[in-house]
Amino acid sequence: MPPIRVCALYRFTPFPDPAALQAPLLAACEAAGVRGTLLLAREGINGTIAGPDAGMEAVLAHIRALPGCATLDVKEARADAMPFHRTKVRLKREIVTMGEPAIDPLDAGHYVDPADWNALIADPATLVIDTRNDYEVAVGSFAGAVDPQTRTFREFPAWFREHRDELLAGTKQVAMFCTGGIRCEKATAFLKAEGVDDVFHLKGGILQYLEDVPAEESRWQGECFVFDERVAVGHGLTPGTHGLCRACRMPVSPADRASPLFEEGVSCPRCHAARSETDRARYAERHRQALLAEARGEAHVGRRYEEDASPS
Repeated sequence: MPPIRVCALYRFTPFPDPAALQAPLLAACEAAGVRGTLLLAREGINGTIAGPDAGMEAVLAHIRALPGCATLDVKEARADAMPFHRTKVRLKREIVTMGEPAIDPLDAGHYVDPADWNALIADPATLVIDTRNDYEVAVGSFAGAVDPQTRTFREFPAWFREHRDELLAGTKQVAMFCTGGIRCEKATAFLKAEGVDDVFHLKGGILQYLEDVPAEESRWQGECFVFDERVAVGHGLTPGTHGLCRACRMPVSPADRASPLFEEGVSCPRCHAARSETDRARYAERHRQALLAEARGEAHVGRRYEEDASPS
């Protein structure tokens, strides 16, 4: 079994003073050898962390002792190597940014277990919406799902309001999904606030679906982007085929890596035109230094995957 335990977690629960929780939580992570990013806000906690089993148990026990977190659900996977380079506990206004302060994420839609998801989305009267961002959808999605083509989750409310009539025409119910479930908590709460009553979301998100549903029964196409150095996973949460462009931090497929616009550590087809020769020279030197550090068995700042915790 791979030695590193990777846990994605979130909980919407009121934290009257999230700043008071920050230092003790960071200390608990560092003492346990756990790395990754955790976000704290008045609405709860969100993040992805990784470490050895004993260390992860200690940190999860600390989190479950926080107000409202006793029954915290955790999405787990294993990794051969530590997918994060440092530990961050950050204070935020929202643990997943939608920019709709009046939305109550505790008033979310109906959960649907992965085992029941296929039947729901197979109904012609079900509108299926992928609530993730464009670069995530490009890696994989459910067959027939609507892609909002948003760059950030903050754009989702405006997208829905603009296209509401055409989206809901002939629709009996709305089913939404995201990576681990967190964006759907807010997305379904948002639709309910907009007057859409029959709203459902995939419990545990895509990751739970890929773990629970056999590949031969799956309606998932492609891989699922994740916010750590694994980049993407497939059925059974096995490592996928995507890598990461170190220039723009976007996923790159095998086809992208075959492109003449791709250079490891320097550019990919998505960002090549947006970077100058000076930029690419700087990235090339950073990549060279990262390779030298790797050869010495050291971490290098240029290889860090900078993420603000999973937004899903």
